[in-house]
Amino acid sequence: MAKLKGKISKMNNRLTWDEMCLVHAITNVGTLSGAARSLEVSHPTAFRRLNKLEKKMGVRFFDRARVGYTATAAAEEVSALVQRLMNDVLAVERCISGQDLRPSGTLRITTTDTLLFGWLLPSLQEFRILYPEIKLELVVSNAVFSLSKREADIAVRPTEKPDGNLLGRKIGTISQAVYMAKKLINTVDKYEAVDSFDWIGPDESMSYPVFDRWLEEEGLVERCRIRVNTVYGMLSAAKAGLGLVVLPCYLGENDKQLIRVSKEISSMAVDLWILTHPDLRKTERIRVFLDHVARFAKNSQFNLVE
Repeated sequence: MAKLKGKISKMNNRLTWDEMCLVHAITNVGTLSGAARSLEVSHPTAFRRLNKLEKKMGVRFFDRARVGYTATAAAEEVSALVQRLMNDVLAVERCISGQDLRPSGTLRITTTDTLLFGWLLPSLQEFRILYPEIKLELVVSNAVFSLSKREADIAVRPTEKPDGNLLGRKIGTISQAVYMAKKLINTVDKYEAVDSFDWIGPDESMSYPVFDRWLEEEGLVERCRIRVNTVYGMLSAAKAGLGLVVLPCYLGENDKQLIRVSKEISSMAVDLWILTHPDLRKTERIRVFLDHVARFAKNSQFNLVE
């Protein structure tokens, strides 16, 4: 009987997956409330589960303070194990998806708002006609989504240096130039405007180093009196007549309210890439989409390819 009780006691001291995920979540975010939100449970539930876990294991997983929870060595060990297991699961999922040789299923694509609405949508319309059994999920964000974590299957993004762990191809170069509202031409010659009008630029939250560097090189930082946190916002400000702005040519050339007032700015040209994870390269729906968008870019009239 004593041996049986000992075995039961050891079994009761084993960590469950839910308990490990709780420790992992708190370790990552540093607060119980944040971990509760990520796990989609209430704060009292998370608090109760953590207390029960520490009592069961006889270990303190976190040093608790008003400012947050600091992981102990035990918590860091559990969290590292959970991360390894999650990475392994994602790797298996990618391998399984990579064995799918049918042009069907769901394709999750991430790209920027300007690329989607200003250039990519016609290509997606053609793709849906050609491959009606492929369902598209579009993640419109200027943030970089992780393809290795399966947050998306394909990324269509401008970048100077793509992630070396991803597979992809350069499909064009996005040219950029200076634009202004056509209605301002009635008040001043467009070439005089470059010397007299205010400039519109990105704010700090955009993280647009190429634009910031160009403004500094041209001595325009002090004249950049309107700052906006999206490219579409800068475009709208320019159309309203608030000043001059540098825009991707595929946006500026196709807006009837704008006029170009400069040649293409070579230092601001940026490569356009279409990327996926190497484990997915043999998936048929991935392959046909990569080929389709590459052909669309090659035949594009939106100044993507120099």
